[in-house]
Amino acid sequence: MTSDSIDHSGSGAPPDDVRPDLDPAPDRTLITVGVLAVVAVVAWAAWGKSSFDSASSTALAWVLDNFAWLFVVAADTFLVLCLVLAVSRYGRIRLGADDSEPEFTNLAWIAMMFSAGMGIGLMFYGVGEPLTHFLSPPPATGAQPGSGDAARTALEYSFFHWTLTPWAIYGIAGLALAYAGFRKQRGNRLSSAFVPLIGARRADGRVGRCIDLLAVFATVFGTATSLGLGALQVAEGLDITSGVHNSRTTQLVIIAALSAAFVLSAFSGLHKGVKWLSTINLVLAAVLMVFVFLLGPTVYVLDTIPASIGGYLHDLLPMASRTGAFTDRAWLGAWTVFYWAWWLSWAPFVGTFIARISRGRTIREFLIGVLLVPSGATVIWFCVMGGTAIRLASTGAADLAGAVRDGAEASLFATLDALPIGTVTSYIAMALVMTYFITSADSASLVMGSLTSRGSLHPPTWLVVMWGVLMAAVAAVLLVAGGLKSLQTATILVALPFVVVMLGLCWSLVKELREDPGAGPSRHGALHGLRDAVRTMVGDAITEQGAARHHRLRRAAKSRTGDESSGTPQP
Repeated sequence: MTSDSIDHSGSGAPPDDVRPDLDPAPDRTLITVGVLAVVAVVAWAAWGKSSFDSASSTALAWVLDNFAWLFVVAADTFLVLCLVLAVSRYGRIRLGADDSEPEFTNLAWIAMMFSAGMGIGLMFYGVGEPLTHFLSPPPATGAQPGSGDAARTALEYSFFHWTLTPWAIYGIAGLALAYAGFRKQRGNRLSSAFVPLIGARRADGRVGRCIDLLAVFATVFGTATSLGLGALQVAEGLDITSGVHNSRTTQLVIIAALSAAFVLSAFSGLHKGVKWLSTINLVLAAVLMVFVFLLGPTVYVLDTIPASIGGYLHDLLPMASRTGAFTDRAWLGAWTVFYWAWWLSWAPFVGTFIARISRGRTIREFLIGVLLVPSGATVIWFCVMGGTAIRLASTGAADLAGAVRDGAEASLFATLDALPIGTVTSYIAMALVMTYFITSADSASLVMGSLTSRGSLHPPTWLVVMWGVLMAAVAAVLLVAGGLKSLQTATILVALPFVVVMLGLCWSLVKELREDPGAGPSRHGALHGLRDAVRTMVGDAITEQGAARHHRLRRAAKSRTGDESSGTPQP
């Protein structure tokens, strides 16, 4: 591509002779600092368990008391911004040169995006969260446990935590990174998206390294949470189906075995390992969901889909504005704030990954795909899996209350066990969790390799594997230190500083999009029209006042001229 063709496209990309190298060498300083910091946390959690638990619990309480509002406001901001950009004139901007084409087919793109963003979490909470809220409704709702209102509320809150808002967080991160990397050719790292705010020199210097380091920390601990959840669920499944005792040793063996499988996948690259496993995940998840739908309470599930979607959209604003000021702050921290922190900590990973696979798509196509396709699939998943569990519990067909007491990881297998060939479907579910584990670790490691290689699209394999092993170590140590509670606490604490980074990312993105000629001429909408109308009225008033003043001055000047010429006083 020549410099002339880029200028005519309006993409704003620099010519070939000044483009940065898209496969630079690893940043050894960033790698060293990041590795030492992660190893220090791992060592503290492993050998100072009591002090680590005390410090993390105190810090968590402080964060929830002082910054729950920040997580809530930030999450709402990301969703609103995504919707505005998708319908605005900026939606026509292409993530790359104006004549670029998508690198992956729609099916492969959606499969990789979905597997990276939600896989293990949906397996873990797809039954566990709706069932938990059904048996113990959120305190702000006033629903009675086990009632119809509780069932509706359970699905509404599941949608709230898993559909539009989390994917808006991913969408903003992914859009900013894809725009900076493919449209502006600045590299595939988070700091490159901050050039409009801090300048190219600072983005390549210490400030940029600090931003990338925060992204690495968020990715390590956010992904470690998912890997820990996956290990918990596989261990529970083995206990139920095969009689293998669910212990910390079993969980650690699972993490080690799946990490070895991830290493093999990492060596195969993005176009083979991740792509193939992501497609397999999508097919297996669809098979499992269809099985539960057909052999479970089919009519009830069909009833829940429109009813719960309508309820979710109706109650979205109240749910999105609860900060714990008038409700149970502990519940908010255990659910909503934890989820927002989890998604924020995953934002650099999922955002960088979906940016990496979205070259050539328009902003509108990107945001619609990121927001609606995974959200729609998630709604169906929760209605089928969670709705089936709620129906089984409400009719007494299965005792799922005991499974909830044992943990969210046991709810899925208890539900499958209440349906025909429960053992077979439980093994399929475990296979799904394991493949999601591998693709999540593979994708996250690829992203961290890119972040620590100055945005390289093809980081060295040894670097990718190293970050994957460190993530697995963090997951293992946090499980030993305190199980699910430690995973949630670490996620919230690491995500707090990253909220500020993400809000700055929004500002930087909007600032640069406004200057992109690829958006075309401004099409004034209602807000622009109101603004222009106000400006016009004010301008007209000022003009009229100025004209009147000018007319008075001219009359006064003529009057003085007449006095001087005639020598007689003027009336």
